[in-house]
Amino acid sequence: MRQQLLDKESVNGKILVMLGLLVFAYVLTGALLLGLAFLLYKFRLDEKIVNIAVIVIYVLVTFLTGFLAGKKLKVRKFLWGFLLGAGYFVILAVVSMIAGQQETVVGSHLLTTFMLCAGGGMLGGMLS
Repeated sequence: MRQQLLDKESVNGKILVMLGLLVFAYVLTGALLLGLAFLLYKFRLDEKIVNIAVIVIYVLVTFLTGFLAGKKLKVRKFLWGFLLGAGYFVILAVVSMIAGQQETVVGSHLLTTFMLCAGGGMLGGMLS
């Protein structure tokens, strides 16, 4: 009975860590995209450069949060990083669909974007 209670607390703690890291990921993404928007305004960057920068932001953020998840959770680090990246992608895809920006995440780039987000998180977890 005591072991089951400890397992439930452990699962709840891991879920809270993951949710906190997802929130952190989106706050960081927002800040980096805001910085990118400033650079776009100031230097009139080419569309290709902006698209590459957005992809780099996705990978960087998922890598960092996967790394932090691995440090925090200490076991199955690659799995937690992968789940964090996959969760990041799911929220990104849903918000993009709601906002009417399906072509940025969904469509021909769906699998690529998923692999970048999940892979970035998993790599961060593995290297933590």
